[in-house]
Amino acid sequence: MSVPAITPKTPHVVIVGGGFGGLYAAKSLGNQPVKVTLIDKRNFHLFQPLLYQIATGSLSPGDIASPLRSVLRHYKNIEVLMDEVTDILPDTKQLVLKNEAHPLDYDILIMAPGSVTHYFGHQTWAEHSQGLKTVEEALDMRRQIFSNFELAEKETDPQKQAALLTFVIIGGGPTGVELAGALAELSRFSLPQDFRRVDCEQAKIILVEMGLRILAAYPEELSQKATDTLKELGVTIRTGTSVTEIQDQVVTLSHNNHSEEIHAGTILWAAGVKASGLGQVLAERLGCELDRGGRVMVGPDLSLASHPEIFVIGDLANFSHTPDQKPLPGVAPVAMQEGRYVARLILDKTLRRQASPPFKYHNKGNLAVIGIKEAVADLNNLHLNGFIAWLIWAFVHICYLIEFDNKLMVMFQWAWTMLTRRHGARLITGKGAYD
Repeated sequence: MSVPAITPKTPHVVIVGGGFGGLYAAKSLGNQPVKVTLIDKRNFHLFQPLLYQIATGSLSPGDIASPLRSVLRHYKNIEVLMDEVTDILPDTKQLVLKNEAHPLDYDILIMAPGSVTHYFGHQTWAEHSQGLKTVEEALDMRRQIFSNFELAEKETDPQKQAALLTFVIIGGGPTGVELAGALAELSRFSLPQDFRRVDCEQAKIILVEMGLRILAAYPEELSQKATDTLKELGVTIRTGTSVTEIQDQVVTLSHNNHSEEIHAGTILWAAGVKASGLGQVLAERLGCELDRGGRVMVGPDLSLASHPEIFVIGDLANFSHTPDQKPLPGVAPVAMQEGRYVARLILDKTLRRQASPPFKYHNKGNLAVIGIKEAVADLNNLHLNGFIAWLIWAFVHICYLIEFDNKLMVMFQWAWTMLTRRHGARLITGKGAYD
């Protein structure tokens, strides 16, 4: 494919963030008559929906991460910078970078920096629980999970051993449900044959949800199917229960005004995320409105009213121009469609001089996996559960992985796990169990 020449008059599109929104925008602008610079503080794109499989030893980080330079190498009009945006200068159309002395000029800016773990005003809880938004957090979680099994193997005090084998997962959304199912599969099927002194099947997995049911965004029948499947795996589900305190290996729960302390060797946080701090920078520099979660209120075309050359997509955007006026969820399909849309809009406006219709999200449904060969699928008018839903979930996730070798490796790992119940990435790396 011939590549259009880059001239001084070529529009310079800067994309902040190499997640789903930023990467799909960049690929859609690839080999087009625009200059594109993609900035991310990491050098790779991460497939976040499968982070829980790194945390539970099913996959390795390289299976779900792809170097951005490798993914975009065929697009000669795209430059990748590994850096972090610290400020925005809208009057001069410049970005301030952490590791560059001079600001970076832009003509059009796409903000897609993603989100971070949200502790709802209890930031100290982060010291005693483990989130799951980055590779580092997934590896920390994996280390903590498997270190506690190792410690339990040597522990002679029954109470201390029981605490080490207690896992509390806070948050009953898809991430919490997937973690609970994976941990149950791990303790019931994968680990028992590997340990001699400790009974791994006695591990207690507690899923805590403040709402009345898990998977609240799904139809009630699928929520109940997920509940039944998790209970069959031995997971204890505590709905209508809030967390009031998290200390070192102790979680305090409240249910119907009754307080309870649970001693747990592993406390996993899956209760929520908030927008990147760059949303606050945009609010201060541009005067744009933020919602309670720090997301930027965007227009029907995902741009900012005061600065139509700036677009906000993905987890940072609050797009409420929907039939029910509810903001779109912060999930991968939304970010992908927004990235493609903004790229097409930019090409229409700057090159073809034609208008584009407002953004419209096409919801293809929701999927959540519960364990090996178990999932629920809300495909709008079609509700599925069990193995058929798991096959759909697996197919969709394989398709969304970026590189072919990732697809191949993940397919092989899943097939092997289904046949053997073995998790091959159960490595304790970094700070060990005794550090």
